[in-house]
Amino acid sequence: MGLYPFETIEKKWQNVWREKKAFKTDDEKGNKKMYILEMFPYPSGNLHMGHVRNYTIGDVVARYYRMKSYNVLHPMGWDAFGMPAENAAIKYGVHPYEWTIKNIENMKRQLNSLGISYDWDREIATCFPDYYKWNQWLFLQFYKKGLVYKNKSKVNWCPECKTVLANEQAEEGRCWRCKSEVELKELEQWFFKITNYAEELSRDLDMLDGWPQKVKVMQRNWIGLSEGVMIRFKLAEKVEGYKDDFIEVFTTRADTLGGATFLVVSAEHPIVKSILESKDNNELKEFIKEYERERVQNRFTVGVTEKKGVALGIQVINPLTNEKIQVYASNYVLMGYGTGAVMGVPAHDSRDFEFAKEKNLPIKYVIKPESNGFYEEDKAYEEEGIVVNSPHISGLRSSDAKKKIVEMFQKEQMASFSKQIRLRDWLISRQRYWGTPIPIIYCEKCGIVPLREEDLPVILPTNVEFTGTGGSPLSNIDEFIKTKCPICGSDARRETDTMDTFVDSSWYYLRFCDPKNNNEPFSLEKAKFWMSVDQYIGGVEHAVLHLLYSRFFIKVLRDLGFLNIDEPFSNLLTQGMVLKDGEKMSKSKGNIVDPEEIISTYGADTARLFILFAAPPEKDLEWSDQGVEGAHRFLARIWKLFNENLDSIKNVEASIGSDLTEDEVNIYKKLNKTLLKAGNDIENKFHFNTSIAALMEFTNDFSYSLRNKKLRPELIKKIFETFTIILSVFAPHISEEIWSKMGHTDLVCFQSWPEVDPDYLEDDICTIAIQVNGKLRDKIMVEKDLEEEAITDKVMSSLRVKKFIEGKQILKKIYVKNKIFNIVVK
Repeated sequence: MGLYPFETIEKKWQNVWREKKAFKTDDEKGNKKMYILEMFPYPSGNLHMGHVRNYTIGDVVARYYRMKSYNVLHPMGWDAFGMPAENAAIKYGVHPYEWTIKNIENMKRQLNSLGISYDWDREIATCFPDYYKWNQWLFLQFYKKGLVYKNKSKVNWCPECKTVLANEQAEEGRCWRCKSEVELKELEQWFFKITNYAEELSRDLDMLDGWPQKVKVMQRNWIGLSEGVMIRFKLAEKVEGYKDDFIEVFTTRADTLGGATFLVVSAEHPIVKSILESKDNNELKEFIKEYERERVQNRFTVGVTEKKGVALGIQVINPLTNEKIQVYASNYVLMGYGTGAVMGVPAHDSRDFEFAKEKNLPIKYVIKPESNGFYEEDKAYEEEGIVVNSPHISGLRSSDAKKKIVEMFQKEQMASFSKQIRLRDWLISRQRYWGTPIPIIYCEKCGIVPLREEDLPVILPTNVEFTGTGGSPLSNIDEFIKTKCPICGSDARRETDTMDTFVDSSWYYLRFCDPKNNNEPFSLEKAKFWMSVDQYIGGVEHAVLHLLYSRFFIKVLRDLGFLNIDEPFSNLLTQGMVLKDGEKMSKSKGNIVDPEEIISTYGADTARLFILFAAPPEKDLEWSDQGVEGAHRFLARIWKLFNENLDSIKNVEASIGSDLTEDEVNIYKKLNKTLLKAGNDIENKFHFNTSIAALMEFTNDFSYSLRNKKLRPELIKKIFETFTIILSVFAPHISEEIWSKMGHTDLVCFQSWPEVDPDYLEDDICTIAIQVNGKLRDKIMVEKDLEEEAITDKVMSSLRVKKFIEGKQILKKIYVKNKIFNIVVK
């Protein structure tokens, strides 16, 4: 019998799956589809344990739904453009293409060694022209729709290397290569008008019932849609060079206007520029320098810990109190949100309170709580309430006071209701080589000219030299830059910027629907069938940008007539991190666990089983060498148990039989309980850890029964078959081998998921499957001896359906032995 020979078994079945194309998707196979997708990786060279967890989770779901007779699409590809390849070219002298292709080959080998059930016939890589051609085509469609424009924006600039740096290359404000201090430099760059869809992107988050709440909150905060009031504060004196006689602010708390004792503007506000040009203000100049330095070091930091600011030497008039108040430039006001100016109400805003304390500015309370009329005067009271100490609006509730402010000042155009967003348009220009060339031509006669669709793709040239200085290598290739204008035929030059790699990943899931299409990025017919993605799986670090940009793309493509859906991903799972010694695995911390070492020592099935068993997928997972060994022992025990009983079951037909003994009934009931739990756990929140725990518990019971009870061979084989099918979604290699040794000529991965036998469920439980619009929402188990009304109450309570079913129907099928109750609740 020997030890469990995982090396031989795993290679054997990986070869069989590959030869049989076992996981190839057939577009024509039935209408019950399931599109399961893990976020495709950047080909960095080697898989890490986070990858292993992500892809194994997706693989369990894909294998399960294939067995449930769904037409499953489970593809994989490569997010292959990006800065690391270009950095490698500069550092090691290897071309980004060669570096990328080598890494893809290695990572694909590693994925196959894990037994992940991908349809490799649909493999894509974003660095190939047959993919990025469609990036360029989509750019042109966005351009025609008026969603693309060019404008100035600041970038990280190394004055020594004379090149633009990515945020990752500006390490603590210094160039990653020469360590020079990074500056901000204005360049003309390309933008997508994502702000045109800001309201819809925010509103439609309410549609995404299958997304984690925390992700929706993160997106909603990033979009920052706010309803409030625009208020104009007149300048006490005209400022030379500034076009207006007022500073306009946006506020969601117009009711606190009477408490505005100063005004704060961003360091980038136009009035600051006018003051710098007209007055000699050294303090302001130093502040601007410090502000620019902070921006380089904290480009993506949300919020500022220390509130800094400097007086501009000007005053504005509070329109409600007619009092003159000072104007400051500060680092806690952003030009990108609202108007770049806020009214300082320190009594009712914590940031303003902190700033006022620092500058010794007046703090005037103008809102009191409705309940007890008491607030603490050593901190800001930020709730709404009753207005006090404010001309014309004292005594009003906050909501009424906001309306009154607009009524009072609307006629003089001093106040108006307004919606504002924090979201800025998407800057897609990158001054780098390894990316999609932007299909734009500059002609002295015709100006900016988009390329003709028939001239796509603009091929990225390969004859480039990487020095890390002097800007993008594309700017030095005459045969790339020099071209003819498609309108007038005159000499013209190509755009040398490439696209942000987020463009590549914003629609790749659509290409998987139709990856061989040479005439269009995807056919509407195939997209209609497969989209939206039924289950998307990936790290929470992509919760904002990637997911937001993908949602934006879908809405634009819908409006262009290429799609008939509103959202790309119906359900989202953000898996937790893999930790070791309480910290995220990283080379710098020296706590990396190499997946290849685990696979070579214990096998892929062990790696899969441990990473699924150690924690629920949404939680962080603490690596445990003992846990890995435990998973391996469990598989070895199954192998031993099966081989010990193989001779007795090899030549018999699997069946339940009739007139089961009490011992046989008991073990078969336990099998059905395990089957029920595994199906529930996979479909309901992916609690694979409890499914595997149930398999382990059953193995103990079954092993005991085989040693100490009299079980007929037909039932033993039936149990082994059912158990092996359940195990196969978690540990597919050993399951295929056991299935084969039982005499089956077809693959276990082609089997149907076993049906629970209601006559052999444990007496104290039943299952309730709850569906919404044809999709499974939840499964719970309840006690069988409850009355129907009590069961219904338990279901309602479990789902808190009063909130969930608004405007929908829920079909509850309650299986109680042979009785089925169908109840529709509106």
